[in-house]
Amino acid sequence: MIRTYKYRLRPYRFQTEMLDTLFWQARTLYNAALEQRIAVYKETGKGIDFADQCKVFRDERNTNPDIYGLLNATSVQQMLRRLDKALSAFFRRMKAGETPGFPRFKGYDRFKSVEYRYGDGCKLRYMENGQVRFYIQNIGEVKVIFHRQMPDGSTIKHVVIKRVNQKWYVCLMLEIPDKQIAPSQEYAAVGIDMGLKSLIATSDGFMAGNPRWLKESLRDLRIAQRKVARRKRGSKRRRQAVRQVARVHEKIANQRQDYWHKLTRELATSYSHVAVENLNLRFMNKNKYLSRSSYDAGLGIFMQLLTYKVEETGGQLVAVNPAYTSQMCSECGEIVEKDLSVRTHECPYCGLVLDRDVNAARNILQKAFYAPGLGVQDLTWAATPGVS
Repeated sequence: MIRTYKYRLRPYRFQTEMLDTLFWQARTLYNAALEQRIAVYKETGKGIDFADQCKVFRDERNTNPDIYGLLNATSVQQMLRRLDKALSAFFRRMKAGETPGFPRFKGYDRFKSVEYRYGDGCKLRYMENGQVRFYIQNIGEVKVIFHRQMPDGSTIKHVVIKRVNQKWYVCLMLEIPDKQIAPSQEYAAVGIDMGLKSLIATSDGFMAGNPRWLKESLRDLRIAQRKVARRKRGSKRRRQAVRQVARVHEKIANQRQDYWHKLTRELATSYSHVAVENLNLRFMNKNKYLSRSSYDAGLGIFMQLLTYKVEETGGQLVAVNPAYTSQMCSECGEIVEKDLSVRTHECPYCGLVLDRDVNAARNILQKAFYAPGLGVQDLTWAATPGVS
């Protein structure tokens, strides 16, 4: 399996200046390659492919070291491959009748990463004092905040150096051996219902509250955005204000990411079989009453993280049709209709009283892992203390 580990870089001032120059050269290369693609097509009616551009810019790099000298041959190829993928995606969307979106020329704020092949122009180096350095060709050894070790048996395949809000990161793409289910996890199953009041509710009664990260930071965000609106376009102070807005958004995104990382890791290590609803989030994202809360919750991030973490532990993730999971009684199977404002499931047929989200989670679990001859009372939640 392929996984990406992200580490913070702490370059010195001189290294920061060199990294900025490196990114300027990579951005210049990208824009020049895009301009060449457009010009060749206008002149000949045919495009120029990736291989031909590699030959052209290989020579350009050798003859213009002041413009492309900090880039090595591999990083030049990776940059041209990025452009080639962007154009391929553009033509694919055109053929499919989708909004095509032609690749644009990159300004400073739109160019955020440079790619390398590991071992060719970049490498991790372990110092005798226990510190870790990341060597970048023409830049030197940059200090790394090595906050977690890489898994045993992993191999680094690809490297991306990123600049986000004047901070530097290195993303190491690893090939990791597949894992097997731990004996303590075998046969542990859970159903998960997603929502906005409680972000998730599980079939064994756990409910994760909604921290509402964006809502909690709206005051700081509004103050920062007002500063941007009141400052002159193109001025240094306006650029500083824009960076402040970006830092607030970064903080919100980091809080959301941290919360989901911890919660999904706990679910993946506690259960070998996980059932979720195959929920299309578009109806919430497009709803004028729910859209901000929906984007703030980040349920798409939850699904993305849960999917790969369950895969890492060797578990099974099943997505089921969410139809009637909130209306059906998880005890007797009868349909009990209720509006969205009704948060408690009360069954008039069997007398079950339960939070509607937990009831839905039980139905999701039953849909995913129900076997012929298995009664509802035999599922995981029936043995959970304190859950009716």
